[in-house]
Amino acid sequence: MQYYHQNASVVYTDNKGKQIDTFVIFDTDRQTGLTHINHENLTVPADRLALHAKTVCQYHLPIDDAFSFEMIKKLRLKYADTDRKARRKEAPKEVTKMLVLAKAS
Repeated sequence: MQYYHQNASVVYTDNKGKQIDTFVIFDTDRQTGLTHINHENLTVPADRLALHAKTVCQYHLPIDDAFSFEMIKKLRLKYADTDRKARRKEAPKEVTKMLVLAKAS
């Protein structure tokens, strides 16, 4: 039986024979033989999966295909936005001079 590791790039074949690029969320459970994949949050038998053909090493995520490119693009945008927000919180603008608009009575 083939066991897939977390974050491995795999190709899932559904009941209709359609092949879908996805990745493993959690390792293959050695007791049940089921692998938790990202596609529709499914838990599938390992025989429905194949290591992605463009995988170079155990955790390589190929970015030559549209699925991977879009996923990486969304992650980059997400973290760029997160980083931008963090920078705003860390470095507040210096107040050089306060203006008094009205005196309290």
